[in-house]
Amino acid sequence: MRKIWLLFIPFLLAWVDPTTGASYATSVLRPYDPPEHNWLPGHRGVDLRLSVGDEVLAAGDGTVAFAGVVAGTPTVSIQHGGIRTTYQPVHAWVKQGDQVGEGEVIGKLGHSFDGYPGLHWGARTGEDNYINPLSLLAPTIRLKPVDVPG
Repeated sequence: MRKIWLLFIPFLLAWVDPTTGASYATSVLRPYDPPEHNWLPGHRGVDLRLSVGDEVLAAGDGTVAFAGVVAGTPTVSIQHGGIRTTYQPVHAWVKQGDQVGEGEVIGKLGHSFDGYPGLHWGARTGEDNYINPLSLLAPTIRLKPVDVPG
């Protein structure tokens, strides 16, 4: 029996890692850890490796819904149809109402606001339905051996 390798390539690559522009996450420092109930504390996004002063990219095409400060933290939010992504701490180079394209620079990373380094990237549908933003990205491509006759 000989082996062949199957390569899985996602059909649609609609989002990019906001730290690199790659279609997959490159370096997650802190994973998504949602609370059991929306009113409990938890980590409703992911922290991605990025250095203070580095450029932050829009994860997808959309409209800037917010660019300003929330509880002392510089924040940018982008509405992409039914999904809103949020980036913190990001000093905005865009303003509310601006149209942005996937991979476009939206600002630069500021200093940590919660003791965790890097970019905090969150996503939600509706008002309180937080989702893992990594689910927007392509899965990591893996080769898998398969036994075939012959």
